[in-house]
Amino acid sequence: MINAPRHASKYSDREIDCQEAMEPGFQAIVDCMLEAGWNRGEVMRSLRRLVVADNMTQKENARVETELAIAWAMQRTGKTF
Repeated sequence: MINAPRHASKYSDREIDCQEAMEPGFQAIVDCMLEAGWNRGEVMRSLRRLVVADNMTQKENARVETELAIAWAMQRTGKTF
């Protein structure tokens, strides 16, 4: 089971608590990858690339959502691009 944040709102150690909650799952993934035959360097580089790819995906999704919101607003007001 993953520990939830101590408070619903922001607090000073929230990110540390998140890291601690994530640690067992992270170690399990790394251990499974090592057991499958990947070396630690490959696993760590791949994890970093996954984080970068996720960040890019989130930014692109936000950009598309913004463009769609603008297009819908313009359509409702009868304006065009």
